[in-house]
Amino acid sequence: MIKSTLLTAFILSWQLIVAKDEPKYPVSAIPAELKENVNVVVREEVTRFRILSKNSANLYVHQALTIFNEKGNRFAKEIIGYDKLTKIVEMNAYAYDANGKQIKRLKKSEIYDQAVFDGMTLFSDDRLKRLDLTQATYPYTVEFEYEIEFKFLYYIPSAAWGGENISHEQASYQLIYPKELKPRYQLLNSTIEPRKESLTDGNESLTWNFKNLKPNKFEPSGPSQDEIIPRLLVAPSSFEFSGYPGKMDTWNDYGKWQKSLNKDRDQLPEQTKQKIKEITRNLTTTEQKAKAVYEFMQSKTRYVGIQLGIGGWQPFPASVVDETGYGDCKALSNYTVALLNEAGIKAHYTIIRAGRGESSIKSDFPSNQFNHVVVSVPNGKDTLWLECTSQTNPFGYQGTFTEDRLAFMIDDEGGRLIRTINYTPEQNTQSRTAEVTLEASGNAKAKVTTTYRGIQYESGGLNRTMNNGDEQKKWVENNTDIPSFVLNTFSIKEIREKVPAAVVNLDLTLNRYATASGKRLFIAPNLMNKNTYIPEKTEDRKTDVVRKTNWVDLDTIRFSIPENLYPEFLPDPVKINSKFGEYQASFQFDAGKVTYIRRMKVWKGRYAKETYNELVDFYKNVSKADNIKLVFLNKT
Repeated sequence: MIKSTLLTAFILSWQLIVAKDEPKYPVSAIPAELKENVNVVVREEVTRFRILSKNSANLYVHQALTIFNEKGNRFAKEIIGYDKLTKIVEMNAYAYDANGKQIKRLKKSEIYDQAVFDGMTLFSDDRLKRLDLTQATYPYTVEFEYEIEFKFLYYIPSAAWGGENISHEQASYQLIYPKELKPRYQLLNSTIEPRKESLTDGNESLTWNFKNLKPNKFEPSGPSQDEIIPRLLVAPSSFEFSGYPGKMDTWNDYGKWQKSLNKDRDQLPEQTKQKIKEITRNLTTTEQKAKAVYEFMQSKTRYVGIQLGIGGWQPFPASVVDETGYGDCKALSNYTVALLNEAGIKAHYTIIRAGRGESSIKSDFPSNQFNHVVVSVPNGKDTLWLECTSQTNPFGYQGTFTEDRLAFMIDDEGGRLIRTINYTPEQNTQSRTAEVTLEASGNAKAKVTTTYRGIQYESGGLNRTMNNGDEQKKWVENNTDIPSFVLNTFSIKEIREKVPAAVVNLDLTLNRYATASGKRLFIAPNLMNKNTYIPEKTEDRKTDVVRKTNWVDLDTIRFSIPENLYPEFLPDPVKINSKFGEYQASFQFDAGKVTYIRRMKVWKGRYAKETYNELVDFYKNVSKADNIKLVFLNKT
C-alpha cells in the first residue's frame, strides 16, 4: 500500500515536471500568413461571461499573445479593474520564449495593486491590478488568465477582434445564461453565427468562434475601425444594480431606470431657490435665463470625480452639490437641471458618449454606450446644450467633445435619443488679415490678426489658454506656421458666445522672408496657412471616404512693396472645386501693394470609395496652389 502510494506520487510529480517543461505556444506553430506585417499574434483568446442572476455574473478571460517587436510590447501588459462591486477571484500571468519554454511566472509581489487616480477624482473605490510581462528578447509570448465576480448585471463586456498589425490564431466569446435572463447581442462586421447549446444545468449558451484572422489595413480618410473589425455588443434585458431593478430592451425602458436613480435628488436649499429667482427676475427668454443659471452654476462649483459603487451611475443630490460646491458630470448636470427648473425652465439630464473620435452610438441597440452627462434645454426649434463640468466653457458651446452625435435625453416618459449640434462650415472659421511690409533685402515686418471661431477656437488647444499668458505665448510660438519669425508682441482676446471665438493679434519680424536672386525677389504669398495634407495613394480602395469636419479658412494678406520693386509675375486666379471642398486664390497689384486672398472650404460627409482619387487630387492641387511664388524685379 505504501509502495503504491509512493509510486502514484512519483508519477504525478513526473507528469507535473513534464507538463512544466513541455513547450507552450512555440512561435514555429504560427501559420506563416498570420506572421506577415504584424507586431502581435493572438494565439488564443477565450472570454466566458456567465449570468447567474439579475444582479450577479462571472467573467473568465484567458489570453496568449506572441509579441514580435517593441511596438507590440503594450500587449505584454494587462490592467484589471475592480471595486466593491467586482472581485478578482483568480489571476495568473506567464511569459514564454520563442521555443515555448516558460521564462517567467508573475509573482504576487510583482502585481501592482493601486487606486485609480486621474488627478480630478476625489472619491473612488475603483482600483486596478497592473501586470507587466515585457521581455527584452523577441519574439516572446505572454499568457494572462483571470476571473472576476460581478455583483450586478447592468454591464456585459463587449469584445472586438482584429486591428492593424495584429492577427488572431483563434478567439472565442461564450455567453452562459438562464433562459429567463437571455441577453441581447449584436455582432458587427462579421457573418459568424453563434453556436447554441442547452447545458445540463438548465442554462443555455451562445459561443462565437474565430480562427485565422489576418491583420486589417485601415485606409486613409476611411471609416473608424469600429466599422471594420468584428465587434460583439452584449447587453442585458432585465437587470438589477444595487437594489435598482430595470429593463434595457428599449431606450424608453432604459430611461425609466435612469429616472429611478435620479428620483428625489433635485431638492435645493431655500436660499439657492431665492438666488435663482433673483438672477432671472428681469430676464424674458429661455436662453437669457438659462445663460444666467449656467454662469451661476459655473461660478459656484468645480468638477471633481466621484466613483463609489452605484455612484458611478447615480448623481449626488443637488443639495449636496449646493453645499459642497463640487461634483462630477452626473452631479453637476443634475444640479443644473434642478436650478433651471427653479427658474421655470424645463431641462433634461442627458447621457452622451463624449470625446473627439469616439465611436458612434448604435441606435438600434439600447445599452450603456455612454461615458458622460450634459444638460439639454429645449428652446423652440432649437436645443441649448450645457457642459456642466467646465468652469470656463462659453454658454451653449459643445465643441469637439460632444458635437454632432447622438445623446440619450431622459424625459418625463423615460428617455430617447436626440442629436447634438452640428456646426456648419461657416461657424467653424479661421479668418486672417495681415499687413506685411517687405524690404528690398528680403526681411519683412508683419501685423497679423486671426479670428478662430467655432471648432477652430480649439485649434491646438487655444481655448484652454485663456487667462494664462505663459500658455498663450507657448501657443503662439507653436502655432505660428512661419519657418522663421521673431515675436515682438501678441494679444489674445476671447469672444464668449454660443459659437465662441478667439482673436489673436501678432506683431512679427520675418528675417529672410523673401529670397533675393540678382535683381529678383521671390516671396511666398501664403504667409502661414499652407496646406500640407495630401492623402496617401491607395490601390483597390475597399472602404468609403469619410471626412469628419466642416470648416472655412479665409486669408487676406497685403504686401507693401518697396518703390524700386514691381511684380514681374502675378499668377492667374485659382479655382478648385470638388465634392470635398472649394478653394480660391487671387492676386491684385495696386499702388505699390500686392493683395493675396485665399479661401478654402471643406465639409464633412461620407462618399463612395470610388471618389478617393478625387480627394487626393483636390488636396494635391490645393498644395500646389498654396506653394506658388511671386516674383518681384528691381527697377534699378
